[in-house]
Amino acid sequence: MAFNIPGPRTVFGWAVRTVTEVVSIPGRVLGLLTAAERAVSQANELVARTGEVVTSAESAVEHARRVTAAAEEVVEATKPMVRFAAEMSVHEVEAAIRLVDELPKLAEHMADDIMPILGTLDRVGPDIHELLDVAKDVRQAIQGIPGFDYLRRRGEEKELEES
Repeated sequence: MAFNIPGPRTVFGWAVRTVTEVVSIPGRVLGLLTAAERAVSQANELVARTGEVVTSAESAVEHARRVTAAAEEVVEATKPMVRFAAEMSVHEVEAAIRLVDELPKLAEHMADDIMPILGTLDRVGPDIHELLDVAKDVRQAIQGIPGFDYLRRRGEEKELEES
């Protein structure tokens, strides 16, 4: 049996290749470490940006909640008006619009004309009672005139003929 023993050149070549590979390992490890550091740095930046996005999203969600709550309050407050408007005819809506257009004038008349009169009603009451008493006396006096019943019947007959 013959052994195939490598020659010195073959062993020397193998040793050179092995030493070359062993010497290149720290360089390759250093390259891997540098790449890993870059990946970790990029991951940290991504985490920071993600945190900002999450904070912004939380703020937007809170704002949306406030807007939704305000909108719900408005909807609840307008439900009676919507029901009222749904039951109104076009003619009634137009009349309501005309009434609203007249409100400033009505308010002015209320303040300038009607309210001062209402303020004097406590003094007018006795005068009205006295006027009613006088009217009652005049009525009794007229009814006491001879022939008044005849004139009243004749007036009633004329009213019936005209109708």
